[in-house]
Amino acid sequence: MDSQPLYDLAPLAQMMLLGIVIALGPVAWVGWRHRGSARGHRLQALTVLTLFLTFDLVLFGAFTRLTDSGLGCPDWPGCYGSASPVGARADIAAAQEAMPTGPVTHGKAWVEMIHRYLATGVGVLIIVLTVATWLQWRRARADSTVSPPVMSPWWPTFTLVWVCLQGAFGALTVTMKLFPAIVTLHLMGGVVLLALLCVQAVRHTQAVRGVQPAVLAAPLRLRVLVTGALVALQVVLGGWVSTNYAVLACTTFPTCQGSWWPVMDFAQGFQLWRPLGLLQDGSHISFAGLTAIHYAHRLVAYGVLLALAWLAWRLHRATALRLQARWLAGLALLQLATGLSNVVLGWPLLAAVLHTGGAAALVVVLTWALSSSRAALAPQGSFAPSSAPRVSA
Repeated sequence: MDSQPLYDLAPLAQMMLLGIVIALGPVAWVGWRHRGSARGHRLQALTVLTLFLTFDLVLFGAFTRLTDSGLGCPDWPGCYGSASPVGARADIAAAQEAMPTGPVTHGKAWVEMIHRYLATGVGVLIIVLTVATWLQWRRARADSTVSPPVMSPWWPTFTLVWVCLQGAFGALTVTMKLFPAIVTLHLMGGVVLLALLCVQAVRHTQAVRGVQPAVLAAPLRLRVLVTGALVALQVVLGGWVSTNYAVLACTTFPTCQGSWWPVMDFAQGFQLWRPLGLLQDGSHISFAGLTAIHYAHRLVAYGVLLALAWLAWRLHRATALRLQARWLAGLALLQLATGLSNVVLGWPLLAAVLHTGGAAALVVVLTWALSSSRAALAPQGSFAPSSAPRVSA
């Protein structure tokens, strides 16, 4: 395993071809399902489907990490220079024989490669969205009877650049041997990708349905933004807990190690640029450092849950945003339940995957709420269209 080059581009063409084949399924389904519809309808459907598949990709990425499959293939983009574990059977078997409990097994190699296949397919779908939006934009400029795209073509273009950056961080995750800062940034990149696609999906859907954004009082909309920032901070802390395997530093609730303030070393726990399990000087991170990582995430969680509960209550009063409010309340309860399960049940796989999925879903719903609304520009009591209900703080 050590003699295998970290980057082996031999299977790159096959990987790209496989990504195209995977993406053909969703594209063909949207084309058939919406045959005869306007281009805007097809673009809306493909954007929503891409958002859904990207969410699935984030979930499978969590499954890959939580099953210790991140190094199931120790090179990138393929597996021992092959496009699939089938062609790498001998190398995988040799690595598994040398280290039976090591990171490379046939099962882990398949999990890792399926994650890469799905990521490549999502990348191809985003390329399709980008090309389709630019083509519609060019047609609208050349022919005034053609409706321009709802979103600027630079939105999907930036999304494409972002997904390429995600691919680079995916490669670094492998080649830098699960470096905690890189893995956490890779997780955050996936969450940002979801938010970018969500904005586009909401705008396309509003245009197709002829719905205007709900008008929110500026203070309420600001609270949605602040809650989103708190959730983003908590996602970063949660990623740091997971990538440092600090979940089991506290196995009781509400106390930790029998104390409301256990022994913690925040300097070690939040030393950001270091290998997995080690400090910058090469020594092992202490249990107190892992406890600091876990407990920081738990303390911020209290504030985030309160903020989500309060925001869900306020948004529920907004007729146009009641659906988002219910999703926020339900997801907050899911996060509480799965977070507790991770602690008191010893980090079960299902609860851990659902916890990551719930965090990603919270980001999507908050982005949905922001994209479905706009701040009120006129004073309270001024005229507002009936299709854009005004909601006070």
